[in-house]
Amino acid sequence: MKTNLKLAYLLSGLALMTSCNSNAEKGSDAGGADTTSYPSVEKNAANTDYKPAFAGQTRVKGVKTTTPFDVTVLSKELKSPWGIAVLPDGKLLITEKEGTLRIASEGNLGEPIKGISEIDTKGQGGLLGVTVDPDFANNRMVYWTFAQKVGDKNLTAVGKGKLANDEKSIENAQVIYQAGPAYKGGLHYGSRILFDKAGNIVFSTGERSDLETRPQAQDLKSGLGKIIRITTDGKPATGNPFEGNAAANPEIYSYGHRNVQGLAFHPETGDLWETEFGPKGGDEVNIIKPGKNYGWPTITYGLEYSGAKIGDAIQQKDGMEQPVYYYDPVISPSGITFYSSNVIPEWKNNLFIAALSGTHIARLVIEDNKVVGEERLLTDQGQRFRAVVEGTNGELFAITDAGWLIKVSKK
Repeated sequence: MKTNLKLAYLLSGLALMTSCNSNAEKGSDAGGADTTSYPSVEKNAANTDYKPAFAGQTRVKGVKTTTPFDVTVLSKELKSPWGIAVLPDGKLLITEKEGTLRIASEGNLGEPIKGISEIDTKGQGGLLGVTVDPDFANNRMVYWTFAQKVGDKNLTAVGKGKLANDEKSIENAQVIYQAGPAYKGGLHYGSRILFDKAGNIVFSTGERSDLETRPQAQDLKSGLGKIIRITTDGKPATGNPFEGNAAANPEIYSYGHRNVQGLAFHPETGDLWETEFGPKGGDEVNIIKPGKNYGWPTITYGLEYSGAKIGDAIQQKDGMEQPVYYYDPVISPSGITFYSSNVIPEWKNNLFIAALSGTHIARLVIEDNKVVGEERLLTDQGQRFRAVVEGTNGELFAITDAGWLIKVSKK
């Protein structure tokens, strides 16, 4: 189509114009210097005087990338992108909040893909996380999470369908799971989705934010404020921690979450890591263990947005997990990815976090399941970063609320 060719030409030119060596002004001249000797990247005062449970749980030392890298804006034409997945051929499958998918490659942004089931787009709802079947090359199956209307209420749901060979539509879209109960609101749906090594779906939900729904994060008969593990048919996965427990929904994998928008498996340990939003302070980075309780709203390192204390204002309690790392003030952590490539060796096994209110991508250096260094990347872009993913050639791709698609690659 002429329109596509014109768009490709414009995007290609835009990419050339906006390519820059992002770390040139951030200390790429550090050479062989000690990259862990910098002050913490957080300069602002905390909202609370709460004490961390252990050393290194917040505000660790800063680090700086010494490998020169380029930052290239590939497109500014996405419409409120939210989720991003990498296809086997290296192209990117991107969700747009209003209910469409787009396929992007360098120099080209495909037309909107239709066929997704009806979406409730109000508030923080819409078409959210996306992933592809491990056997996508053969079955072309796509899975997504979204806000679904149920009468005058709504909930987080999981859908699936087949990407047509012409990449213009999703065929036979169907809803396979609903994380009830439905609630009349517009906040805290989660939700990221991915596959585990056993071929099961792991996805996240929010607790819908309001005071009346918060306690359901602790309720094992509710799908709110949970990480859930199901089959591709939407059934509870075999081996789930509450399997056979009549007092719990068998699909629940972990509970006590606020609003989880980041999920990723560590490339070497296989551990499931997540990020979730705190209120005023208290963003968390967690290692998810099956059956564990992550505390919300009983324990938290944050405050109400009004500044009032939450509950009994406690941060630790027996039987509730501590975050590996937390933020106060918040950065609003959304999508996350681990870097598994050898292209930029110093990034190997680092966790990258797309920060919304923080307007950067956080790089966390992790040793023995503890954060030992932090860097803030792409601060000069002025963007609310919604998701970040590793590409097939050792690059990172990020999407922003303003509709940008950005590539970060070795120079």
